[in-house]
Amino acid sequence: MIRGWGTKYNQIVQEFGYQKQNDLKAASMLDSIISKQYSIQKLKKTISGKTVFVIGSGPSLGSALPILKKYKDTVKICADTALDVLVRNDIRPQIIITDLDGNLDLIKKLSKTSVIVVHAHGDNIAKLEFAKNFKNCIGTTQTKKIGRIENFGGFTDGDRAVFFASKFGSSKIFLFGMDFGPKIGTYSRTKKAEKRIKRKKLHRGKMLLEWLAPKTKSDLFTLSKPIRGFKKLTYKQLEHNVSS
Repeated sequence: MIRGWGTKYNQIVQEFGYQKQNDLKAASMLDSIISKQYSIQKLKKTISGKTVFVIGSGPSLGSALPILKKYKDTVKICADTALDVLVRNDIRPQIIITDLDGNLDLIKKLSKTSVIVVHAHGDNIAKLEFAKNFKNCIGTTQTKKIGRIENFGGFTDGDRAVFFASKFGSSKIFLFGMDFGPKIGTYSRTKKAEKRIKRKKLHRGKMLLEWLAPKTKSDLFTLSKPIRGFKKLTYKQLEHNVSS
């Protein structure tokens, strides 16, 4: 667990009214569901020292798609709500971060070749059984480590992907479709009634990334909206910063 996460988690619990015992229950359930976890050592080999693209489903994702298609060999980690449009554009992420709110049938299909990082929390207990369908899978929690269920940090799928890449030693992390603003992207499939809470979650996710920035050894860049601690790039500047 990243140093200081306990304080951040307590802030999240207080802000959103979550029950810690439900998060613990979810983590324990997921530990019993995932019978064979994907190798942590293989994840390290995939990410350590590598350039990683983290892809969210924010408003800027549409303009990023042609750029992402050019970098076929770059390690890509995506939030599950970005998955549909990525696959339609022949972009296959190696790692998918999910709390099981996305297209589960598509995630199941891709689990044959991609690693599915399933996050357990009090609000998705009823969905956790679906993780049995994933071939390559590991489990995460926002509480203490329980069994094989790890806490790498992060809150929303998008910022958890950044914490994940940082934890496994990515040399450079580039954000796409990670806008964290008041406008919610159409790819996120957020219902109108859920937009207010979604904005609060995105704001918290951005705060966590700004907290992570001075702690990580990874170089941080964003092709989305500015985030403190991340170097803002244009698409024209991307190639130089990826290769340098």
